[in-house]
Amino acid sequence: MRQKKPFFWEEKNFISFLLLPLSLITFILNLRKIFIQKKKFRIKTICVGNIYVGGTGKTSLSIKLYEILKKNYKTVFVKKKYFDQFDEKYLLNSYGEVISNLERTESLLKAQNQNFDLAILDDGLQEKKINYDLSIACFNPSYGIGNGFLLPAGPLRESISELSNYDAIFINGEKKNKKLINTIRNFNKTIFYTNYYPLNLNKFNRKKKYLFFCGIGNPHEFENTLKKFHFKVDEKLIFPDHHNYKNDEINKIKKLAKEKNLQIITTEKDFNRLSNKNKKNIKFLKTELRIKQLNKLLKFLKEKI
Repeated sequence: MRQKKPFFWEEKNFISFLLLPLSLITFILNLRKIFIQKKKFRIKTICVGNIYVGGTGKTSLSIKLYEILKKNYKTVFVKKKYFDQFDEKYLLNSYGEVISNLERTESLLKAQNQNFDLAILDDGLQEKKINYDLSIACFNPSYGIGNGFLLPAGPLRESISELSNYDAIFINGEKKNKKLINTIRNFNKTIFYTNYYPLNLNKFNRKKKYLFFCGIGNPHEFENTLKKFHFKVDEKLIFPDHHNYKNDEINKIKKLAKEKNLQIITTEKDFNRLSNKNKKNIKFLKTELRIKQLNKLLKFLKEKI
């Protein structure tokens, strides 16, 4: 979803209450999905998704699960083809093979025919016609559940009560959010915690000052990671999720950095959206998701797959 999150998604207010009648449409559409017949595939399936729109770390978690499971299973990523999300497909493709079609069912059939053992779907929890072997809902602690309303009055694709239908919940990010944890535990007690860890810190001089820019679902998490690892951030420029950078935008960023004597840093996904020319003098922070209860997760995966 290429957008900046509306401010009224954060807390209940006049605008969010005004939009509640439209959220009834989302509720009814979700209700109808209960009666959809689910299709079971021969290939094992893990769906990593969210009910909060964007910025929950599902792509990072999909990659981490791939790295864990590829040792024992011939594994493939499945990513629905969205023409504005080539950055995520490109990132997944740097770790393993990706099958991407307009229909996830078509991708899974193709994966079966290619004799893969396991498909990890980046997104797709709301695809109720697929009977997943393992379903995971991701949250970021900075956003939590927002105001708790369904789209468009709030940021939720489904009611929070739907968490009881998923196998596990992952909270991906640095911030501690007891309110979010307590809310989730009302519906699902299988919770895992992760944070982001940089892999290429040696490429950066953290004594210098930085300008960061990004167009991702959760720019706050990227900023939290930079601060945790002692980057001196003097300027930040936030763009909509999956933003397609124009030459003049990058030129303005470089001009501002030069005027203020700042180094430029961005995320790996944003870097991949730049042209080769625009990549010059811009570095990206490569991160991985680290799971705090890895042994618990390994046992969980062994039981479920």
